[in-house]
Amino acid sequence: MTTALHATPATTPITPGFADPVIEGQATFHAVMHALARPGERRTLAGVAGAPSALGPTIGAIALTLLDFETNVFLGLDEPARSDVARWLKFHTGTRITDAMDTAAFAILATGESLPPFEAFCQGSDTYPDRSTTLLIPVAGFETGRRFQLKGPGIETTREILVEGIVADLAERLTANRELFPRGVDLVLVAPGEVIGLPRTTRVFDLTQGA
Repeated sequence: MTTALHATPATTPITPGFADPVIEGQATFHAVMHALARPGERRTLAGVAGAPSALGPTIGAIALTLLDFETNVFLGLDEPARSDVARWLKFHTGTRITDAMDTAAFAILATGESLPPFEAFCQGSDTYPDRSTTLLIPVAGFETGRRFQLKGPGIETTREILVEGIVADLAERLTANRELFPRGVDLVLVAPGEVIGLPRTTRVFDLTQGA
């Protein structure tokens, strides 16, 4: 009788996506599009409970809604989280995972407190500005943190927001990004159950004391 010395680990089952893809997908899509059309407005967004923990329910819902077999997504996650998330996304959306930031239509990043240079991502072109990367950035919340003033399209005069868990030089980065218009990246800040959009057209000023 032969005894196996090494058992082959069982494949972890893929967790579910949306319970009702049409209804939940439409609600998520409208929340994200409204957030980008009205920069700084907080939009509530129901998450997907089955999303991998490294992704989180809210970004998981956005990913299921915006990604498909025609899109490239960059995952700024460490292993083994990256492999788990990639497997889940491929199963539910058919999306293509890329290691090249400058070809990604979307980027899912690990934390708002440590972000890659925005110029490393696809900036689009003057002819096809929509081919740039949309960054999905997890943050801790919108109740405390750094205070920003926003101006630009979709904002009647000015709007102020608080963001907890974001890089200290966000306003500086977005000023450089806006100067590339019509090229440049768009940001979706994602807190648990909420999103705020910061498109490339928005002027962002850091009002944080001592910023």
